[in-house]
Amino acid sequence: MESLKDVYIHQLQDLHSANRQALKATRDLSSAATSESLRSALIRGVQGIKDGLQNLERLIRKHGATPDGEHCKGMEGLVREARSHSIKEDFAVNAVRDAVIITQYQRMAHYAIAGYGCAAAFARKLDLADDAATLSEMLDAAHSGDKTMSDLAEEEINERAA
Repeated sequence: MESLKDVYIHQLQDLHSANRQALKATRDLSSAATSESLRSALIRGVQGIKDGLQNLERLIRKHGATPDGEHCKGMEGLVREARSHSIKEDFAVNAVRDAVIITQYQRMAHYAIAGYGCAAAFARKLDLADDAATLSEMLDAAHSGDKTMSDLAEEEINERAA
């Protein structure tokens, strides 16, 4: 890596890989969820991740790179934990599983939030205003999904799990 632009493109590729992995995991989490409101929120999350993948692919290709240039090991670990702790685990109470699903989803979302925030900052520094605007929108969407999960946990799921 010789420049901030190289770092920026690498980060976009890492986010693309992270989103590809999170997409499948989020589908699996939605299938495991027992709360209808949680399942619906996760399905909206799937669509948000798909939209993010399209945006990232467009941004990466715009800079002459390929989206497949990186494998995100950080998200790989988060996905492995999500499956282990919320899908493969046995739960006596469905709401407890739903609470764990929210926890695991939010961990993946927080990874995306950090990545989008860094990439948007790089884009601003590189005077890539259109890229920065797209990444800021993606960051806002990730924050919104995270807030939705917190609201579900606090208003519904955690009470039933307790």
